[in-house]
Amino acid sequence: MDRLKAMQVFVEVAERGSLTDTATVLNMSRAMVSRYLESLEHWLGVRVLHRTTRRVSLTDAGSEALERCRQMLELADDVQSVAGDRRSAPSGSLRITTATSFAEAHMAAAVADFLNLHPQARIELIVLERAVNLVEERIDLAVRISNRIDDTLVARKLAECRSVVCAAPAYLKAHGTPAVPDDLKQHRCITHSYVGRHEFVMRRDGHTVKVPVRGQLSSNEAGVTLNATLAGGGIALLPTYYASEAIRDGRLIPLLTDWEPEVLAIQAVYLSRQHQPQLLRLMLDFLAQRFGGDVAPWDQAIAATTTAKPVTARKLTKITKAHKTT
Repeated sequence: MDRLKAMQVFVEVAERGSLTDTATVLNMSRAMVSRYLESLEHWLGVRVLHRTTRRVSLTDAGSEALERCRQMLELADDVQSVAGDRRSAPSGSLRITTATSFAEAHMAAAVADFLNLHPQARIELIVLERAVNLVEERIDLAVRISNRIDDTLVARKLAECRSVVCAAPAYLKAHGTPAVPDDLKQHRCITHSYVGRHEFVMRRDGHTVKVPVRGQLSSNEAGVTLNATLAGGGIALLPTYYASEAIRDGRLIPLLTDWEPEVLAIQAVYLSRQHQPQLLRLMLDFLAQRFGGDVAPWDQAIAATTTAKPVTARKLTKITKAHKTT
């Protein structure tokens, strides 16, 4: 039996503490996982795991063998990267998940460009507003927007997710423009179920304010929030990656630009740094290069807009008339 494969199975079982989870991750049966472990133990001449119906734990010999098996697998990966990857075009498939709004705004185009570079690859892009269990859903890569990632997962930061308080010109003309965060209490706010549903958190010069907000509409999907805001339904807190185009062309006006809403991290999340398929490594590097940098590409496009002078009533009237004639 393949000894490197047996080592990989052993390392996965040791890290996950479960033969069933290992079988799912490695796409093999639980019985096959057991056979690989037995083969490794026969080769080493020692028992590496205590296995019961409820739990799996390392023996003393298994603890000593674990680190050496990891080193052997890393060496094998290095050899493959230097030799094998150069002579073969990347192939295989990836299951990737991310939020609907980020998929629509940036991820779909990124995946299309990646597949143009690697025509033998296949990608299934799954868009969901909830964080999925990578093992249970057989996900290779999740692009998540959060500062909190499960300690059992590996995360690589791709970019910063900044947000902007904004509204359509028509709403501001009818209801006025908030001058300070506290003014938001007097406005209709369109909120997201998971971010800022009951309060907007903003910072300036090391000072943080939490402003209670209320409104008639809340949604669990950023697209609904964006479209309702564009329709003049109220003031919203939107990610700049999703609102940048509407801000650039004047359909949305940034508000309270002296204050910055909480910054979140856009992170590539996966199960393990070890035994990464070539295709996953390439995708991670591609996304880091595409979205990375001191300022995210979508924020570069609206930097001048968000630092502009406050919008006056006269300017709002001019903007509103311009949109009515287009």
